[in-house]
Amino acid sequence: MSHEIFMPALSSTMTEGKIVEWLKNPGDKVERGESVLVVESDKADMDVESFQDGYLAAVLMPAGSTAPVGETIGLIVENEDEIASVQEQNKGKQPEVSSSDQLELVSNKTEEKPVIQSEIVEKQEKEVVLKSEKPVPSFNTDQINAATSNVSSRVIASPRAKKLASQMGVDLAKVHGSGPHGRIQADDILKANGQPVSIPWIGEGGSPASIPGANLEVESKPETSGNSFGNPGETVQFNTLQKAVNKNMESSLEVPCFRVGYSINTDKLDNFYKKVKQNGVTMTALLVKAVAKTLKKHPQVNSSFSENGISYPENINIAVAVAMEDGGLITPVLKEPCNTDLFELSREWKDLVKRSRSKQLEPDEYSTGTFTLSNLGMFGVDRFDAILPPGTGAILAIASSKPTVVANSDGSISVKKIMQVNLTADHRVIYGADGASFLKDLASLIEDKPETLVS
Repeated sequence: MSHEIFMPALSSTMTEGKIVEWLKNPGDKVERGESVLVVESDKADMDVESFQDGYLAAVLMPAGSTAPVGETIGLIVENEDEIASVQEQNKGKQPEVSSSDQLELVSNKTEEKPVIQSEIVEKQEKEVVLKSEKPVPSFNTDQINAATSNVSSRVIASPRAKKLASQMGVDLAKVHGSGPHGRIQADDILKANGQPVSIPWIGEGGSPASIPGANLEVESKPETSGNSFGNPGETVQFNTLQKAVNKNMESSLEVPCFRVGYSINTDKLDNFYKKVKQNGVTMTALLVKAVAKTLKKHPQVNSSFSENGISYPENINIAVAVAMEDGGLITPVLKEPCNTDLFELSREWKDLVKRSRSKQLEPDEYSTGTFTLSNLGMFGVDRFDAILPPGTGAILAIASSKPTVVANSDGSISVKKIMQVNLTADHRVIYGADGASFLKDLASLIEDKPETLVS
């Protein structure tokens, strides 16, 4: 008897999934609860487990293909004797190239690099040596091990890691994976290639954006290029995460929103941040804490629209927008910040960011936000409006904190650090007065009592 493996719904917004990799080959024994394949949903890469014991008889959708939720992508049989008959019945449906063969092709491509490219690399290395007395850093090849599964020699790597390995000429079989079960991540490829590891663009207050520099000292600084997901003259298909973001943003156009802004003096907040920063506190945690405490006084701004009326969630969960390196964005959620001290909140945020980079967040860690923050302060922007995420009532756009000449109440003028924040809200459940009152109290907390954010 055969049992179907369906494309699962890994989140409430997922309509289709991309098969990243089959962890089992046809004929392999499968135990109940054992991971059979890896699926890329609209937000993360997740393992799909088997619901019964048996043998993987047929793979109907190969690695790299996309299938709608509920589509049959594989078959499991209870007895080994049934494998041949099931494969014969589904002969026309099975891919000609297995997932393991595809991985071997990827690995072979990384080895077949044009001679011209190697000559360019050698020339660049010689130029750098002439300009710097320091030797070119190299990684220890003895420390690089193959990341393989327990049942075969197949290399387990994320789609981003495979793409980078192909571009940089890195042999996946020689890279040690830092992900779950030794899975190779994008950072592992960069490290193996001797490049600095970058982090996603996240809100950390009004500090200027820092660009990871090379470990070499050169005479001239390289020009900084803007982010791009493709090359001039080509059309790049949207990845799964980008498609999900596009769909969400289109649905947001149907929501009647209003926007209201406020200028907040951050002098006291900045001074407080300098004191706690050495203890691992991030500006994101400070802002999240301030917003959560203010929302506790303004539950209307934490509400959302539903067909049955205004929905008031039991908890205050703050989602923070994070831009991903390969396109799209994700919103890791800090749950109940009001009940978490500032230091623990900072540790939680750092962990969420680390796992969001490798697309290892669980669905409830990115889909349970009741209010959203979007911070572009690190880029020095004066102000911006954020688009309301579906299912929530409001999002706060935070700009850079900059020295500004202001007029005081006594008629004098002074220079103060001013941060512009703009609230975008669903006018069906949140009215202008609600938004304005919320921002007024948020400004009061940041300007007068930032030290209360510790607990």
